[in-house]
Amino acid sequence: MGSWALYGLGAESQNLPAFVVMSTGAGISGGTALWNSGFLPTTYNGVRFRNQGDPILNVASPKGIDPTAQRDTLDLVAALNRQRLASEGDPEIATRLANYEMAFRLQSSAPELMDLRSESKETLELYGCNPDQPSFARACLLARRMIERGVRFINIYHEGWDAHSDVAGNIRNNCAATDKASAALVTDLKRRGLLDETLVIWGGEFGRTPMVETNPSLGRAMGRDHHPQAYSMWMAGGGIRPGTSYGSTDDLGFHVAENPVHVHDLQATILHCLGFDHERLTFHHQGRDYRLTDVHGHVVNSILA
Repeated sequence: MGSWALYGLGAESQNLPAFVVMSTGAGISGGTALWNSGFLPTTYNGVRFRNQGDPILNVASPKGIDPTAQRDTLDLVAALNRQRLASEGDPEIATRLANYEMAFRLQSSAPELMDLRSESKETLELYGCNPDQPSFARACLLARRMIERGVRFINIYHEGWDAHSDVAGNIRNNCAATDKASAALVTDLKRRGLLDETLVIWGGEFGRTPMVETNPSLGRAMGRDHHPQAYSMWMAGGGIRPGTSYGSTDDLGFHVAENPVHVHDLQATILHCLGFDHERLTFHHQGRDYRLTDVHGHVVNSILA
């Protein structure tokens, strides 16, 4: 999704990646495949920011290398890469050229972005953020700072919802870690005049079963299994009608009973909010035009402002 948004909208900031990925302290199951551009050119890949230290490894110059020497080195490498690109036409070389230049600009832009000392005490308390500690709150505050600086698409991964055991404790702990900062992000964007042009999306890739999962052989008790049949997401800003609840399940929470929204419908609606007709945003691949919602999808007009 981030790659498609970048492909369609282009970059706004010249000093930061247009598609940034963050985690909240833990790893990310699935790794780079989750923000890979697929069959789109790799220049549309997401860029992972680290939780501590330099946001990207080796962004700081080694000792003994001054900016002039580094610029001269980059210019020489770029000239050689452009010669190779002209002779071979490999788009991966163009991606390499862009990445080297972005890395050079990040040496000044990234430290300023990641330094939260300029944020007021009131803002840090609003998010519940300790600037020196990786957390969902810190990622949300950094996301707001990226939005202000023109980053197009920001993905925050918060792991730990896979509650095959103790679902009640799991949800309680994760909500405590995410609710305050999620509300703070929406509040902060609104008071800064950014919410109407920023679409905030919160959700996972599936829900949990309405029945209890217990499996002594696996050490599981009072948990719930994966459940793709029915689950909820919320959206704010960016053309979404506030205070709207759309769709419902049966009494058990097992199947969708009213106003089902398929994943392709969600994607079509998100693209609509970003200014696209999802049937016209295409990329030519292996002999035909593909789109993100390739087989079907309808905009859910009932949730639009």
